[in-house]
Order: sequence, then C-alpha cells, then structure tokens
Amino acid sequence: MSAATGTPPDYITPAVRAIIGAEAPPLEAHHPVEASEARRFHQALMDDAPRYWDPAAASRYGGPVAPIGFPVHAMRRAEDEADPLDAMQQGEYDGVDRRLRPGLPEVQVPLKRLMNGGYEYELFRYARPGERIRVRSRYADIYQRNGRTGPIVFVVIEDDYETEHGERLLRSTNTIILR
Repeated sequence: MSAATGTPPDYITPAVRAIIGAEAPPLEAHHPVEASEARRFHQALMDDAPRYWDPAAASRYGGPVAPIGFPVHAMRRAEDEADPLDAMQQGEYDGVDRRLRPGLPEVQVPLKRLMNGGYEYELFRYARPGERIRVRSRYADIYQRNGRTGPIVFVVIEDDYETEHGERLLRSTNTIILR
C-alpha cells in the first residue's frame, strides 16, 4: 500500500503489459513417446485402461496410446542439461525463476512468493508411441487483484502440445500466482 494514498501499487506496468501475448519458440521433447514411459505413467496414475497397453482395445486410436496428461511430462531436460536445482548453490538464488517457461520473457514483478494456481486441460487426441511432442507456450494474460494481504498478480500461460507434424494433442492452461 502506498502510505500517502492507501492504495496498493499497480504491478501491471507497461513493460509487463507488453509481454502479454508473447510466445516462446516451439520446444521439442528430447525423446519420442516410448511405450515403456507411457506404461509407467498410466501405472503411476493407477489407470489400468487397456487403451494404454492392449492393441486390440486401442484399435480405435490406431494402437496403444499414452495417458491424457503425458505430453506435459514428456518435456524433460536433456541428459546433458544442467540440473536447475544446482542453482541452489548460488547465494542469491531464492528458488524462484521468473522465466516461467523456456523461451518466454521474465515477468518483472517484485513479488517474492510464487504459487501454482492450477491447471486446466483440453484434450484433442492421445499421443502415440513413436511420436515426437512439441510445445508452444505463450502468456495468455497477466493481471492484478488486490487482496486483504496486498496485491496479487496472476500469470496465465497456455501451453499447446502437438506432434512433430503439427497435430494438436493437448492445451494446458496454467495460472501462476505471485504474492
């Protein structure tokens, strides 16, 4: 709150407004979808639907498929990429990266706490073993609400997952809360 006016500061500056709609270049998963990874994923979900492992039961999909949320988890770092947790060794690192997706600009808001506000998913089709997955991320919106404890900034990110041939798989909309 401003001492003079009693109103909270406006963190949605022209610089923040300018990155709404910013898109990251497409990022391709380092490995194609593998049947063994899809198996571990559906087992972790405790979803034993035969469409994930039985070719006869999955014939309407052209063969076994990966579970709905699999594309999100296919975007792991490569074997030769540094572990992001190594940054914890730096004295100034607070554990929060304001580049909320690779390739997107940093959200310049001086709020220290970052929370996951949830995900919404829209499924277009299942990923299949052998396919490569790409993701395209963009800032769909950035806005501020003023709560009892002060300003809260909401960052809405859309991640569109597709195959290497441009076939849509999944849209994930993630809201990140900065306080």
